Amino acid sequence: MVIQLTMRQAHGLPLPASPVDGIRIMALLPAGWHKDLAQATGAIVIRVRPDEPLTSAQVGERVREILASPEVDRWELVGCHRLVTRNAREDDR
Repeated sequence: MVIQLTMRQAHGLPLPASPVDGIRIMALLPAGWHKDLAQATGAIVIRVRPDEPLTSAQVGERVREILASPEVDRWELVGCHRLVTRNAREDDR
């Protein structure tokens, strides 16, 4: 199962586009998750494949906990949804 996470700046002035915060957030996600930084300009979009069966809500809760970390606390999760892939077997993983 692939889940797409979308984050935006929660407060403060927007900084110039840089993938650094996206990379920081990816580094804080669980080590066993497959992660792909899909977008880092304006909003941060990361696609994840958890290494354990989790719902989108459970993934969202973990990401919110991570975003409370001082390194990335200026970001908030605004979207967390499952993506449908071409391969139905892949969706069930």
